[in-house]
Amino acid sequence: MNRHIPFARLHNFRDLGGYTTADGRTVRRSRLYRADSLGKLTPGTQDWDLFLSLGIRTVVDLRYPWEIEAKGRVPEHPSLTYHNQSIEHRPYDQAALPPSVAPGPYLAARYAEVAEDGTKEIRETLQLIGAAAESDTPLVFHCASGKDRTGLVAALVLSLLDVPEQTITDDFTLTERATPLLVADWRANNPDRELMWPAYGTAPAEIMTRFLSTMNSRYGSIQSYVTETLGLDAAFTAALRATLLEPASALTYRQATEADIPTLVRLRDEAARWQITHGIDQWKPGQLAEPHFRTRLTEGEVWLSLLDDQVAGAWELWWDDPAAWGPQPPTAAYIHRLMTDRRVAPPGTGRQLLAEAERRIAASGRTLCRLDCLSTNPRLREYYQAAGYTVVGEQIAKDGGLGSPYAVTLLEKRLR
Repeated sequence: MNRHIPFARLHNFRDLGGYTTADGRTVRRSRLYRADSLGKLTPGTQDWDLFLSLGIRTVVDLRYPWEIEAKGRVPEHPSLTYHNQSIEHRPYDQAALPPSVAPGPYLAARYAEVAEDGTKEIRETLQLIGAAAESDTPLVFHCASGKDRTGLVAALVLSLLDVPEQTITDDFTLTERATPLLVADWRANNPDRELMWPAYGTAPAEIMTRFLSTMNSRYGSIQSYVTETLGLDAAFTAALRATLLEPASALTYRQATEADIPTLVRLRDEAARWQITHGIDQWKPGQLAEPHFRTRLTEGEVWLSLLDDQVAGAWELWWDDPAAWGPQPPTAAYIHRLMTDRRVAPPGTGRQLLAEAERRIAASGRTLCRLDCLSTNPRLREYYQAAGYTVVGEQIAKDGGLGSPYAVTLLEKRLR
């Protein structure tokens, strides 16, 4: 998909809307833009008319003041409020780097420096984005090429909106579509210099994957960085999601009853068949019949998710799980059989069910949510890790009542 808006002089102007979050919601379109230098805009041109037609009310310029003095800023206009937030504190000259410098490790380290040094400016930038979203007015943030400083801010915002890391990385690499024009601009603006670094203007995925990995290892997560290092609390993130995401699908929830047992058996068998067709060796049709779900209704809770009165999914909630976890104090609850009806459930329903189960556990007064998955199913483990779960151990011989022991990975999430 080409997300670039077709300006003549701006080569990397993109809408951040339309991306899907992990729980299936969508980032609102035409509300948040990223760009290369708006100093290239000139009043009276088609580019300027196109820019004004976007209805942007706030411009956040991430460059150094000396860059703005040398290259200009967005033209003044009564509709625009302009802010300079120079988030980078250690300047470096990419064009002068020797060819031996690998862009992935080098630029990921520079991004980490910006995240460390520019906390005041990054915090204020995020606050400006939040304020524009709350007022329902479009905002654009930019640097020189719209790749590095702009890419960092875009990654932070998309992470707070719960857009998956792979999507964030894909968005970063879209600068590659503009690389030839960005290089041509540099050569035109620097006729007396030689472009030494062949990676100038490129955006390989490794840069962003390394940066996100560094942030996760150094701060725990992007959310922790924003909360603990920048000082923007969870209420800020919640407000950002409420204003920059399209409304969630209208899923409702209720506890299952005896009458729902045939539906639960059907859901489980259909999920097992889907796994088999996709090469996942985990559930088998017919493994769990009505007596299993009848027992779970008695000894724990079983919940249904509905969309327009149709069952979209279900999960089991256990108050203990000795087969996987052994004897434990009553501080955790355990999720099993998280399943969706793919004919009914919209994308992201699984994450919404998981979040609802977590809310139910927190409401019970327990502070830990635990689950397990087959050790031979790394895709499912990664799914839960993306939802905030941490691997805390392995049970090499769980007896789940299916005829023979099997190895599972144990994961947990602390609830607030």
